[in-house]
Amino acid sequence: MKQRYAVVVLFALIIASNMVGLNCYKVTEELVTEDMNQALAKTLEEQQSDVISADTILMFNSYLQIEGLRGHAVLVVDSKKGFRPRPQVSAATIFSLSDQRPSMILWSLVLIWSLFCLHLHRRQSALGLFGGLALQDGRFVNAKGCEIKLTPMQQQLMEMLWQSPSHKLSKTEICNALWPKKEDASETLYTLIRRMKPIIEEHSDLKIESDRGKSYGLTIR
Repeated sequence: MKQRYAVVVLFALIIASNMVGLNCYKVTEELVTEDMNQALAKTLEEQQSDVISADTILMFNSYLQIEGLRGHAVLVVDSKKGFRPRPQVSAATIFSLSDQRPSMILWSLVLIWSLFCLHLHRRQSALGLFGGLALQDGRFVNAKGCEIKLTPMQQQLMEMLWQSPSHKLSKTEICNALWPKKEDASETLYTLIRRMKPIIEEHSDLKIESDRGKSYGLTIR
C-alpha cells in the first residue's frame, strides 16, 4: 500500500472514532436530560414546593430511572427562572453512562493502523524509497521489491534524474548526456519522456514534470 493512502485511512479512522463517540455521548445526554426532568417534575409535584432540601434531593434521586445517575445528579437553583430548581449532572457522568464500545473498537483499529503506518514508513526509509521507488543494484524497484521494467534509454534518464540532488535536470544536460552527437535531440527527448511517464506513474507516486520544456524533474504526486 502506498504510504499516503495509509495515512488517509488513518485519519478517516480517527474522524470516525470521534464521530461515533460523540454521537453515543449525545444520545446518552438526551436520555439523561429526559430522565432528570421527569424525576424533577414528580418530585415537585409530590412535595408541592420549589424549596430544595435534603429530602428533595433524596426524593429526586429515587425517581431517577437510570441507576447510574443516582447519587450523581444534583439540583441547583436557577436564578434566571425565578429561583426554580434545575437538575444538573457532570459531563464525566454522562460519558461514563454512554456506550463507548463502538468508539473504543475504532480507536483500537486506529492504534493497529498507526503501527502499520509506522512499519510502512520505516520499511520505505530502510529501502531508500523516494515516491515509492528505490534504486537497488542498478534496478528500480517498488516498495514490494518488484522491478520496474524500463528500456535502456529510459533507465539511463531515470538514473540521471534520480541521482541529481534536486531530482531535476535541464533539457540541455539530458540531451548532451544521452545524445552527445545529435545536434537537436528535442523531439527524441520529448518522445522518450512521453513513453516513460505512464510507466513511472503506474508503479510509483512520482511523476515527471516539465518546466516549459527547459527542464525535467521527478516530483511526488
